[in-house]
Amino acid sequence: MRLSRYFLPVLKENPAEAQIVSHRLMLRAGMIKQSAAGIYSWLPLGLKVLKNIETIVHEEQAKAGHLAMLMPTIQSADLWRESGRYDDYGEEMLRIKDRHGRDMLFTPTAEELITDIFRGHVTSYKDMPLTMYQIQWKFRDERRPRFGVMRGREFYMKDGYNFDLTKEDAMHAYNRHLVSYLRTYERMGLQAIPMRADSGPIGGDDTHEFLVLAETGESEVFYDSAVTDLTFGDRDINYDDKAQCQSIMEEFTTKYARTDETHDEALFAEVPQERRKVARGIEVGQIFYFGTKYSEAMGATVQDGDGKQVPVHMGSHGIGVSRLVGAIIEASHDDKGIIWPEGVTPFHCGIVNLKQGDAEADAACEDLYHQLTKAGLEPLYDDRNERAGGKFATMDLIGLPWRLTVGPRGLKNGVVELTCRKTGESEELTPQAAIAKVIAQYN
Repeated sequence: MRLSRYFLPVLKENPAEAQIVSHRLMLRAGMIKQSAAGIYSWLPLGLKVLKNIETIVHEEQAKAGHLAMLMPTIQSADLWRESGRYDDYGEEMLRIKDRHGRDMLFTPTAEELITDIFRGHVTSYKDMPLTMYQIQWKFRDERRPRFGVMRGREFYMKDGYNFDLTKEDAMHAYNRHLVSYLRTYERMGLQAIPMRADSGPIGGDDTHEFLVLAETGESEVFYDSAVTDLTFGDRDINYDDKAQCQSIMEEFTTKYARTDETHDEALFAEVPQERRKVARGIEVGQIFYFGTKYSEAMGATVQDGDGKQVPVHMGSHGIGVSRLVGAIIEASHDDKGIIWPEGVTPFHCGIVNLKQGDAEADAACEDLYHQLTKAGLEPLYDDRNERAGGKFATMDLIGLPWRLTVGPRGLKNGVVELTCRKTGESEELTPQAAIAKVIAQYN
């Protein structure tokens, strides 16, 4: 993409309404624009990051054997009355009526709808286990939407649902999701710590939230600092191996890590004092096991191996896809702007032409652009007739991991400058060596 043809409405000043770093930088970098309180339009740069995060989620769900689907954003209130949640959910649910006076609602979550789909098509234990998920827009009418996409009313979310014959099978699904989420977050450059949490209106006794430590986090968290030393890495996972998934689950959840709702001061006191930490965290996902809560209420039963009708065991699993955009920025920025991890960056590399209109500089930039594109990468070429300082400021603000700077002086010596956004370090390399180094970062 050439910046002269791109829609990137960057702001030089900090917007007055933005209270936290991610909201401020997303507005300044031209990623989003507020449409109404807690509701945003996703502009081209923001949408690219959102879709990159979505792709990682899809890929890791597929590896775990989970099936993608798509459910509507508008649901019938009748299903929620059947489960008993329609009146219990509270004012966060946006309740509406269609032209025929039927009660409808804008989806905050989809346990009822997926249970209705399951009970209409699955009647035997032979068709289980089954886990399906979607990535879809949701709406919760927050009383005080704030912090940009971190606490908006409309949000993009992955919600998955497992159906199993027994609690043992359902807990394997729980562990399987925990493992897949650890892989998902690390691919995004995040350390998301699974913490014992409260289930809220979803229900159930077993639940973990995944939290990214950040000063602007809304949740107070208590944890053993040893959990921050754990990394998932490049492990070879067999998601059908119950023992392996259970082992990883225990590895990442045995040490103390809890949100304020489930904090136990007596248990926390057993952690060595030097490792007891209290901080703030941003929730970026949650997994639940809630047993037969919905299947019993809604008649989702199957015939087991003995010919008996039994309610299925269920769980649900969410990742805040749009919230992750803000969480990544909160965890990765400096005073110049965003610093995107390679896994989610909107463009793989920026190209800055220091003297637009100079025949040699223009030709060198075009060659870099085409070679990177040919290698399967997406560069962003700043071909505007602007001052160098403004071009550098834009590149720093939007946070691309790598920047190639091309100017007549360097070209006379046969070099271009390659800069790492994360470290700020620059080196002069031949154009071919610079291209090879950028390509190596993504292979």
